[in-house]
Amino acid sequence: MLAVALISILMGTPEGIGLAGSPGTTDDVVAAMMSHDAERIAALHGYTAMRRYELENRGHHKRAEMLVRVTGHEDGSRTFETLSASGWGVVLKHVFPRLLEAEVESSRPDARDRSRVTPENYSFEMLGTEEVRDRLAYVMAIEPKTKNKFLMRGRIWVDAEDYAIVRIVGQPAKNPSFWTKSVRFTHEYQKNGIFWFPMRDDSVNDVRIVGTTEMRIEYFDYTVAENHKRD
Repeated sequence: MLAVALISILMGTPEGIGLAGSPGTTDDVVAAMMSHDAERIAALHGYTAMRRYELENRGHHKRAEMLVRVTGHEDGSRTFETLSASGWGVVLKHVFPRLLEAEVESSRPDARDRSRVTPENYSFEMLGTEEVRDRLAYVMAIEPKTKNKFLMRGRIWVDAEDYAIVRIVGQPAKNPSFWTKSVRFTHEYQKNGIFWFPMRDDSVNDVRIVGTTEMRIEYFDYTVAENHKRD
């Protein structure tokens, strides 16, 4: 059941380039996000990167770690190669494999639209602006329109120049299982050339019987497909 509780943190978010401009209303910012997202998807023809997964349950003094190479394909799907794994046996056997399976599923072309931050999936409310790593960002509350297991409720920070999502804080729209009392997560994104990629995910999962379990995912060593790389 712990594996199901953690799957909810792996919800897809647009990645890519953005253009300058200064719309201020909720509708304008969302429209700019969608427009630039289409350009980002067209511009990104593939990439590779590394990920380090760390799961810790301090109450039970248990920990597990996994290093993975991810390949992002032109159609948006992702595949994974596990390079090393160590620690808590039940996590290595059940949780980590389920996490990767869930992301493969959610990244498939026929499933991506169900998990993206779009007007079809969410309603938006402008809350103001804040700086995120020295860049101005719009802050918006998002509310899912359905209880899709890949959706969430919370807040997003949208870069005011590139209109890419740079931070998400929230919880799943649908509780992953009876055994999960709550899931809270933060996703951070970084700019790499003209593209925006995941940088770090942190989640806290309160699970019945097992207790509080923390998950951290670090993303690094991005390489964009050379034949399509831009300055």
